[in-house]
Amino acid sequence: MAVLDINKARACFPSLRSGHIYADNAGGSRTTQAVIDRIVDYLSNTNAQLEGGYAAVNSQRVSEGSIAAVELFNATSLNEVGFGSSATMLLENIARALENDIQPGDEFIITYEHEANNGPWKRLAARRNVVVKYWHPIPVSAENPYSVTYRVEELLPLVSSRTRLAAITACSNILGSVIPVEETVKALRQRAKEQGAMKIEVALDCVAYASHKRMDVQKWDVDYCVISVYKVFGAHNAVAYVRPAALQTSFTSIAHDFLEVDDKPRKFQPDGPGQELVYGASAIVPYLKSLTPEDDLTASFNAIAKHEQELLTPLLRFLTDAKQVDRGVRIIGESEINFSRTSNVSFVVVGQNAIKSKNIVEAFNKKGGISIQCGYFGAYYLIDNLRPKLDMNDGVVRISLVHYNTVEEVEKIVDVLREVLA
Repeated sequence: MAVLDINKARACFPSLRSGHIYADNAGGSRTTQAVIDRIVDYLSNTNAQLEGGYAAVNSQRVSEGSIAAVELFNATSLNEVGFGSSATMLLENIARALENDIQPGDEFIITYEHEANNGPWKRLAARRNVVVKYWHPIPVSAENPYSVTYRVEELLPLVSSRTRLAAITACSNILGSVIPVEETVKALRQRAKEQGAMKIEVALDCVAYASHKRMDVQKWDVDYCVISVYKVFGAHNAVAYVRPAALQTSFTSIAHDFLEVDDKPRKFQPDGPGQELVYGASAIVPYLKSLTPEDDLTASFNAIAKHEQELLTPLLRFLTDAKQVDRGVRIIGESEINFSRTSNVSFVVVGQNAIKSKNIVEAFNKKGGISIQCGYFGAYYLIDNLRPKLDMNDGVVRISLVHYNTVEEVEKIVDVLREVLA
């Protein structure tokens, strides 16, 4: 397995030069210097309306962002990807474009994960009189009622002859757990076929996945997929994949009427962010490839996953030590250290000597030099449905690490936790 060049990686991020430890990366990663440079260069030298003959260089630069997105998703065509201001906005646009293809009595299956892949479908369901079913995470440890994860065995009974769409999450931004997407979608489609469902589509949220592992929309057999560019080392925007068949048979234009009669191949064209941000995104794939000698995305993500396991080890070993468990520390999600989870770790401190999540974060803030966070992180209903009930105004503590974090940084985080929990 390729080895990550951690020093080379860190040198690409100007914000890391201060020595500050960024451990809230699930809320937004650092931005590479190459992305920043391309944004500045675009605005300085080629900022013009697209498609104009005088703006050929400009249009080419913007298309480079889409080329990078195609490679990240492992899509097949520029027509399949489109940029927007956020993953939530992109999924809302997708839901509205689907509206005319959704019938009363259809059924949606959704999770309790981030609202980006929940809210648009719940609103569409209300508009079209659709039944909403929930795929519930279940505890896997008798000792920790918060050790919840998603099992395909809990998903399949929800499928019926009226199932029209399943909105699932590749990686939970709270639990850190990764679902086996290919196997899950395959089982879902097989059950739908057995039940006589006429048409089922899968919308996949990869926002908390894309910075940790390689995506493959073709292998996964999904219809829609979204990521946030600012969580994969770019600027604040997002990009989505839409399967060509969905563009042809499921979508109705929610923008320009002429797109319904134009004889050109259909293209996913949401109202995107600034063109400079799209061009900036073109620097992400070269950066990721540069992390290993193979100059290959798959090799880089394999190296990233291996390094993140090394980051997880001291953090999870400390939080799950018998002393900390007796203290009241409870991991939200599974606590095993393996490749079925990313380096996002959430926890609470409960019991007779409970500590508010906000107080733990405030202790880090007072100490200085380390950023962690607390809350429900857009996954309100996931936290709200945990039992015993947690205070929604306090939420959970989340420490989210990525490949440019170091084991030494994690050890410093553990040192502060040891003081706070003493």
